[in-house]
Amino acid sequence: MVKVTASEIIHPCAMANRNFAAFNGGMTKKPADKRSFRRTFVREWRRHRNLTLEQLAGRLDMSASHFSMLERGQRGYTQETLEAIAEALQTDAASLIMRNPQDNDAIWSIWDHAKQAERQMITDIARTIVKTGTK
Repeated sequence: MVKVTASEIIHPCAMANRNFAAFNGGMTKKPADKRSFRRTFVREWRRHRNLTLEQLAGRLDMSASHFSMLERGQRGYTQETLEAIAEALQTDAASLIMRNPQDNDAIWSIWDHAKQAERQMITDIARTIVKTGTK
């Protein structure tokens, strides 16, 4: 039987740790969860710019292992870090989160490769589709 103190009644987390310990041979720590952060396209942008992980990490004054974890979604990032990465990759922070530069069929890639007159046509066509709808 597990003995419960008054403070554990007030703090349910403490009780959960006690129960876990009782079922886990007395160990009070739960196994570390592998935390995953929001997906980004940082790796794709780095490769698009033909940079190695070490080169980009060096530009950001960051270790290659730390940057690798960030790239794989195992390490979080701040807005400041995201903006620094975007500057180093000659793009904007939003593109690092939303846009895969290696997807040649994506609207953004088509837009990037279009000439000014073609961009105006793309914009006009898009407005027409949104205005009239499609079936």
